[in-house]
Amino acid sequence: MNTYTLSVLVYNHPGVLARIAGLFSRRGFNIESLTVGTTEDPNISRMTVVAGVEDELVLEQISKQLHKLIEVLKVVELDQSAVQRQLMLIKVRSDIENRSQIVDTVNLFRGKAVDVSHNSLTLEVTGSKDKLDACIAMLEPFGILELVRSGHVALGRGGRSITDRRAGRDPN
Repeated sequence: MNTYTLSVLVYNHPGVLARIAGLFSRRGFNIESLTVGTTEDPNISRMTVVAGVEDELVLEQISKQLHKLIEVLKVVELDQSAVQRQLMLIKVRSDIENRSQIVDTVNLFRGKAVDVSHNSLTLEVTGSKDKLDACIAMLEPFGILELVRSGHVALGRGGRSITDRRAGRDPN
């Protein structure tokens, strides 16, 4: 099964997320990651959906079904060259003896400590899925107390934008 990343522009209305998630669910497609947030226009939201599907034909079906929804303005498949990131917060057991070693480890991943207590450190790391997985593997020996990851956020590379208004174009 291959994973594909879709960038979906939708009207920022209540219930849109449920309709799109329902579309995937009714057709038996697995959403591996779903992130939603407003764009530069507060009336429009961008959904970044990472879905596991068998082939591109199925992906085309999903795209066509999404286009049928009234709230959907545009659907774009992002390729592997797109800029994709996740955010991870990870709380690790720490004491005075290992704290500097944990900070050094997270620095290798360009992360930072965002909270310190007597018996734990909360760390923030951003990057690709592989980078976050590697960071987790390095921090496991210290004892992971809690972990949360955001879904993917992604944008295509270069100057083109699917919401380009400078040229007077509608996002459709």
